[in-house]
Amino acid sequence: MSEAELPSANSSDSTQPQPPLEMQSPPQEQQQPAPVTTNVTFSIWPPSQRTRDAVIARLMDTLSTPSVLTKRYGVVPAEEAASTARLIEEEAFSAADGGAAADDDGIEILQIYSKEVSKRMLDFVKSRSSSSAAPTVTPADSVDLSAVTSSEEVASTVGSEA
Repeated sequence: MSEAELPSANSSDSTQPQPPLEMQSPPQEQQQPAPVTTNVTFSIWPPSQRTRDAVIARLMDTLSTPSVLTKRYGVVPAEEAASTARLIEEEAFSAADGGAAADDDGIEILQIYSKEVSKRMLDFVKSRSSSSAAPTVTPADSVDLSAVTSSEEVASTVGSEA
């Protein structure tokens, strides 16, 4: 065999094994895309209208169907429960929104809103049960729940009279 027929070390003969792809050096032009950072914020205040409607529906249900609350203070007729639930939710929303602090996600404001809903609902059922003949409230009537005395005021009055 002559030298021309012998394969040289530099020749690219197809009979020589090629290294696996993992061992080959990566192309120099290939770069990873830069990660995209977005400033996504999550806020739970103010609640959507759908959430506010759900609160009203739950209040109506709690006031007008048998529950722990109605077992103690009595069931409220459906029409009265509907108008009162709307009023309670609107007043609680206004109170929470008015006292809104500039916090990141609205959790503190949502807690105020929740407490206001609960407080106003309890004040309503207590005032309703304390009056022997509770007048029926129509949607056109307006009930001022802010004028209802709180349970602490009632307790202090009862304590001082005894």
